Amino acid sequence: KVVIGVDGGTESIRACCFDAETGRVVGKSCAVPYKTTHPQPGWAEQNPLDWWTNLGAAVRGAVDSTRSTGEGSETIQVCAMCVDTTCCSVVALDDDMSPLRPSLLWMDARSAPQTRHILDTCQGDPCLDINSGGEGPLSAEWMLPKALWMYDNERETVWNKATVICEYQDYINFKLTGVLCASSCNAAARWHWNGQTCLQDASSEDKYPGRPMSLYQTLGIPELADKLPQKCLAMGSLVGSLTQEAAHHLGLPTGVPVAQGGPDAFVGMIGLGCIYPGQLCLITGSSHLHCVVTSEPTTAPGMWGAYPGAPLPHINFAEGGQSSTGSIARWAKILFSGNANNEELEYEMLDEEAEKVPPGSDGLVALETFQGSRTPVTDPLARGAIVGLTLSHGRSHIWRALLEAVCFGTRACVEGLAKAGHGCDEIVIAGGATRSPLWLQMHADVTGKPVVVCENADAPLLGCAILASVGAGIHPTAEAAVQAMVRTAKRIEPNPAVAETYSDLYNG
Repeated sequence: KVVIGVDGGTESIRACCFDAETGRVVGKSCAVPYKTTHPQPGWAEQNPLDWWTNLGAAVRGAVDSTRSTGEGSETIQVCAMCVDTTCCSVVALDDDMSPLRPSLLWMDARSAPQTRHILDTCQGDPCLDINSGGEGPLSAEWMLPKALWMYDNERETVWNKATVICEYQDYINFKLTGVLCASSCNAAARWHWNGQTCLQDASSEDKYPGRPMSLYQTLGIPELADKLPQKCLAMGSLVGSLTQEAAHHLGLPTGVPVAQGGPDAFVGMIGLGCIYPGQLCLITGSSHLHCVVTSEPTTAPGMWGAYPGAPLPHINFAEGGQSSTGSIARWAKILFSGNANNEELEYEMLDEEAEKVPPGSDGLVALETFQGSRTPVTDPLARGAIVGLTLSHGRSHIWRALLEAVCFGTRACVEGLAKAGHGCDEIVIAGGATRSPLWLQMHADVTGKPVVVCENADAPLLGCAILASVGAGIHPTAEAAVQAMVRTAKRIEPNPAVAETYSDLYNG
């Protein structure tokens, strides 16, 4: 018995088969890339039909790969599937549920003027509290500014013709099952909905439960409430089953259950087992994303959230972030690699050199805000720095100082969340940083928190598998599925002496 996890990312859509009970990978993942276009600076669009076409190829590829494992595709039983996607990649659909225009991809920043208008016009509305206690910023990535951009700029060609405005997530689930519904995790974290009350059925007393009707009314777009999906389901709930057309497209039997997914990063929280208060999920890549699970949905300046009912209905999470982390390491690696043959240095070699440098880099200090600061201080104009250079410093000092700078930034984010009432006991880490033992230990030493690395580092795909197993009834709850399917590879404890050195530097 297998479940299929699907990760609809920025550059490709990937599928992978997992043992429905244990979460072990069966076969190999299959990725099929799609194209992103940039019609103007700051714009980013994708064709929703590419998502659907490539989903079929990815699932077929993943199932076909099981032939090489001894569990051939003729013998495996697909119990369920689940999809995560980028968030918010917004789609406008006509009466026939066909796209009216290319999707506004999550990274599309054209609605920046709308974010300022929303904050100015709706100041004091409690629905904006999740945006740093109402102080902002509000990201142009989110649903409301993107929808308002369509209203302001494409009213006749798109807005008035759109029966449905939804996300990549909702569009794919509709194509799979014929059921249109929102994910309560998307809605809580990026739509300004209450992720718990939005799950309630509409009634004569409350036609739009959990929706931010005050925002829609103030902005003059109350009809948005009717254009967005009317049904909302929690992650792991059953959306429906594969239609005959969808099953043929994917090469699967008709009737395979489809469980609700959500945003790729937050489904990744499930795949890392971060579903208990006090756990902080750290997603590392070009940037760092910090998601701490909390029992109380309180909010404050210097953080985003906490989002009630996300990622799962009975919990909440608060969010912090660093704009440039892995991208700094990549920048320095390229800079250090200048040679006649244009050959890049290996990260491992740079780490080996830096390990010989003591904590604190012999007085060399860096700031990681090369692309601005997200939290706890939001300043898009902040810039990075390397301070204290002497002729005794070499490449290894600069490399270590940059890695330490990222970790100091992570500590600032963790402490900012803690000051708002969202402390953590451990950091569960995924992504590029897990490939550097030096950087993993440094994260533990600088933050003073244990750092946990999971056996399966592909958290979004495993998270989908977990949710699919719940939707199929293989496991009764997400908690039970996490216990059975998520395994720890290693736990890195802070070195007390080094942690003290870093604390002195941080507080000095």
